[in-house]
Amino acid sequence: MNLKKLYEPISFKWRVQSFSKFKAQGSCVAYIDARDAQKRLDEVCGQENWQALYYQVGNMLFCKVGIEIGEEWIWKSDTGSESNIEKEKGHSSDAFKRACVLWGIGRFLYDMKIQYVKANEKKDGNNYPYVVDNNGKRVWDLTSHINGKIGATTPAPNSFLDKMKNFAIAEPKIYKETLKFWQVDSAKSITNPDSQQQIIKEINDKIKGG
Repeated sequence: MNLKKLYEPISFKWRVQSFSKFKAQGSCVAYIDARDAQKRLDEVCGQENWQALYYQVGNMLFCKVGIEIGEEWIWKSDTGSESNIEKEKGHSSDAFKRACVLWGIGRFLYDMKIQYVKANEKKDGNNYPYVVDNNGKRVWDLTSHINGKIGATTPAPNSFLDKMKNFAIAEPKIYKETLKFWQVDSAKSITNPDSQQQIIKEINDKIKGG
């Protein structure tokens, strides 16, 4: 079980966070689906080696996600917030996803910039604006619309690939051992910024350690 693979990006979607009251524009944030987080846990840990439990503290609903490591269960927990639709279901789903973030799942989202999209009108408090494209037509698939504009991936910075290339030339043994430990065949497979920094640190530490 390589828990570092939990940090790798998974499928994500976009949703409107808010519409501006000053101009016809909306701000959007990326998010992951709880089912995709569950799938990642299944893939990395095995279906039998993780579980989620819900509990309440006062009026706050918490979720804790446990992974069996060796013969011990390790737990990480967090709370969530209600959604505008199906509040209780949204609250439990959000708590689960936030607990997953503590394990690394979806943490790459925090490195993604807020995206701004055109709206049909400003928000005046009583109306319901919606997203439109450059031709003024309503956008029904927000995720495809934004990903088509900025690209659907979180590419690895050139600086990371350049450093990995230099490591491959100067320290081929350490380079290959590190990739093998991370269970990848190529540095291009590592797209999570947190993972990139960790890999560079690991290689530098090994080089310094001789």
